[in-house]
Amino acid sequence: MNYRHAFHAGNFADLHKHAIVLAMLSALQSESDAVSVIDTHAGAGGYNLSGEMARRSGEAQAGIFRLKAADDAPAVFGPLLKAVADMNGGQEGDLYPGSPLLMARALRKADRYAGCELRPDDAQLLRKTLAPYANAQALKADGYATAVQQAGRGGRAFVVIDPPFERPDDYKRIAETTKAVLARARDATFAIWLPIKDLETFDAFLRMMETVTGDLLVAELRLRPLTDPMKMNGCAMVMIGAPASIDETASQAGDWIAARLGEKGGRSRVWRT
Repeated sequence: MNYRHAFHAGNFADLHKHAIVLAMLSALQSESDAVSVIDTHAGAGGYNLSGEMARRSGEAQAGIFRLKAADDAPAVFGPLLKAVADMNGGQEGDLYPGSPLLMARALRKADRYAGCELRPDDAQLLRKTLAPYANAQALKADGYATAVQQAGRGGRAFVVIDPPFERPDDYKRIAETTKAVLARARDATFAIWLPIKDLETFDAFLRMMETVTGDLLVAELRLRPLTDPMKMNGCAMVMIGAPASIDETASQAGDWIAARLGEKGGRSRVWRT
């Protein structure tokens, strides 16, 4: 599966992920004097939805543009919608912030953000995107290794993992990285994004993660029944150390997306292991 960020920026999965990640960061800031965000697969940091890659997929039209036009969006989407509006100067526009920009904008003086990206072109764009933010750093580095290296070095670790799933070992590396980070920083919090194409792969990953920790919060979103494993039929956020308030946040986001953007048979559910 090719999940390069620019093809899918602003799609239904981004709405789900970004609403939850922003809520998690805000909740962690209320609990901790300093938060250290490590974004393992940061991408370019911001996207022009009128660009060639976004236009080719057309996914933003069924995602962020429908959210902006809705009059019944729950409050959980408020921080994301404000960030989109700010990026476009308060006007209607085609710019969309990725996770790096969303989190960099929300940092306090004591917080830090490190975004990792291995693609040379996206790494260069990421540096430009984060340049105005003194507490945000762009690294051309392996995100899994960087998360382990930086965990426990100051501030509560918040690890955001959103790989492109182009490598066959991504699921295994996520589990290994989680275990290694928790060994260095027991209070680390994780937000892990996954595509859902078929139930077997999703369940296998959850079973793997349950051998690492018994503290999983799973926000599962399906746009359609899982009848075609060649499609991204949904997505999930698998969270560790998530504040209690995130259960309701994730439910509100997923329920609205499933009802308004999904097909017949779409659904959303949130549960803890």
